[in-house]
Amino acid sequence: MKTTRPLLAALAALLLASAPAIAGCAFENKVPVKVSAAAFPAWKAVTSAMAECGNVQSELSQEFQDKQAAGFAARPSLYHIGGVANSSLVQLVNQGLVHPLDDLVARFGQKLRPNQLIRVDGKIVAIAMMANAQHLMYRKDIFDALGIAVPETYEDLLAAADRIQKANPVKYPFGGTWKTTWLEFVNVYMGYVGEFFTDRVQPAINNPKGIAALEMLRKLTAYMDPEYLVSDATYVQQQFQQGRIAMANYWASRAAALDDPKELQVVGKVAMAAAPAPEKGLLPASTLWWDGIVIARNISYAEAEAALKVTLEGMDTDMVKASNSVAIGLIEGYAADKLATGAQATAAKGAKPYPASTQMGLMQKAIANKLNDILKGSKDARTTLADIEADYRVQAKEAGLL
Repeated sequence: MKTTRPLLAALAALLLASAPAIAGCAFENKVPVKVSAAAFPAWKAVTSAMAECGNVQSELSQEFQDKQAAGFAARPSLYHIGGVANSSLVQLVNQGLVHPLDDLVARFGQKLRPNQLIRVDGKIVAIAMMANAQHLMYRKDIFDALGIAVPETYEDLLAAADRIQKANPVKYPFGGTWKTTWLEFVNVYMGYVGEFFTDRVQPAINNPKGIAALEMLRKLTAYMDPEYLVSDATYVQQQFQQGRIAMANYWASRAAALDDPKELQVVGKVAMAAAPAPEKGLLPASTLWWDGIVIARNISYAEAEAALKVTLEGMDTDMVKASNSVAIGLIEGYAADKLATGAQATAAKGAKPYPASTQMGLMQKAIANKLNDILKGSKDARTTLADIEADYRVQAKEAGLL
């Protein structure tokens, strides 16, 4: 499947934290609309704006993806609107659960930007509202005190971590959202400009670039909290807030939470920079993600129309201006601030979108199933990659891809 490439250029902005009051809805919605999306600040801002139209109920959960797929498959669908990203869109499209939006967009979406219209096989299937990326966030006060330059490569990052560990201003030099280690591998491997497949579906990661990516991840663990395999975005946020880490490759959409004096012990000391490249001259070790909405297929046309109309109210200029720091927005009216500089720099240096597809979804599962073997020390990089490819082949055969 393909997503619109202009999203790359649109990463000139993205960060949504707690949202203040939003201007009222332009119409009174009389059709009940239910939304399923992730529980992070950007979606709270958007769904709050939707709710001002009336008859909108939102279910925000970190387990939204599983609930959403099952809910969309019901007849009628349990949800009218789904919050999706690059990867979660694939499952819904492949199962035929997404309502094509060309007709509705033609009727009501004249103010949408071209880079918000996500197409599969030429048809509009989703509307993007924001972009996101992992970039380097670091304690500028510690870097300045120790005379450490902002890392531009992973070797720089390791050298900085070693100096911080020896100076001991914080408990751990480095943090990361390694509960999803598969994404950490994808980020670094894509920084090496590695290819995941040959002939579209044949696995192709057991190569020198794959080995280098795994070895780099293994080296980083020496500077992390030993519980790194349970470290999610909230865990890293708390590590920063409590002054326990000095740097992390961390989501741009979380940056605003690190600049809140009510939450942060070190407010004003966390700075943003581009994600480091694995080696000098290569791409940033980060993938670009978009978030947006889909509308369920198994609902009436009247419900689909109401769903799009409240979506457009939730994603309008008033909302983005009132919640400018909650995400890197694709919506007209978004103005980049200091918290978006790292994501902007990551995109400007050539970071690529996450390569969402059916086969990549299977590869993602295989990486998640096998990657931790090298981190635990039970297998070397080449064996781990061979195991990942074998796991992928089993899944791809079951799915009819091989």
